[in-house]
Amino acid sequence: MVLVASSFRPAPWLRNPHLQTLWPVWFHRRRMPYRRERLELPDGDFLDLDWGPERAGPLVVVFHGLEGSSHSHYAVHLMAALARAGLQGVVMHFRGCSGVPNRLPRRYTAGETGDPAHVLDTLARRFPGRPLYAVGFSLGGNVLLRLLGEQRYPVALAGAAAVSVPFDLGRCSRRLQTGFSRIYDRYLVGKLRRALLARVDEPGFPIGRETLSACRDLRTFDDRVTAPLHGYRDADHYYRSASSRPVLGRIRLPTLIVHARDDPFMFPDVIPTPRELAPAVRLELSAQGGHVGFVEGAGRRWLEPRLLRWLQEAAI
Repeated sequence: MVLVASSFRPAPWLRNPHLQTLWPVWFHRRRMPYRRERLELPDGDFLDLDWGPERAGPLVVVFHGLEGSSHSHYAVHLMAALARAGLQGVVMHFRGCSGVPNRLPRRYTAGETGDPAHVLDTLARRFPGRPLYAVGFSLGGNVLLRLLGEQRYPVALAGAAAVSVPFDLGRCSRRLQTGFSRIYDRYLVGKLRRALLARVDEPGFPIGRETLSACRDLRTFDDRVTAPLHGYRDADHYYRSASSRPVLGRIRLPTLIVHARDDPFMFPDVIPTPRELAPAVRLELSAQGGHVGFVEGAGRRWLEPRLLRWLQEAAI
């Protein structure tokens, strides 16, 4: 285990956690020329992969956050940085997040490790001998850490990184119901409801319009929609089963976790203690950074260079 202070130092005017969180969203202008691949799944559903510019270097699989996509600001900036460094990036969309509804009456969860494991296994077989890495953001980071703790990755996976992880989903859901963070809660549950409203009229779909309309916060949505769609008893059962914090001590792969103490999506007490971390895990904490922010100043991004350095270090 290594728990260290991060080198991230934002400009004084960017030390507010909400500004850190929203700045890269408000001023996101970069675009990426993706090539889409549809990967059929054994259960009859599918996943969409968005490939960055073709490069000959190591392969990096990116897992996005809740209702994110390959067009989320953090994914676009990382994919661009990977391409500049000669690395091949690919974003795995969770079910239903690629702009096309998935087929089965389910979507994805913060503990969904089967789909990422399938993608990593597929790519490891497709590119034997090519270094393979994974990076997850927010919910995607939680999924990645769960996968690592469960040892569900191919032997070919050489290293991983996770950013702004909601280690304790129950505590995070409560944080989103307080103060200004309720704005994020309403935004996220609104996106989730809109995604499923497009499917409620499908024959046999188990969630109705009235149920969706009653979901005004993320916890209620997880209790009435996420849990029953994915085999959990209720939101508490889902949160306990899917949180990554309990499995951090079982990770054996070199893994970097980047986190900010002022993350407005969670209380500081969700941050794991040193004793909870496996020796292979390096947790870098900063006082500021918000949620997937880590912007040093106007036009100055800290996160992507740090992740690239880690991938280079993990390759040694």
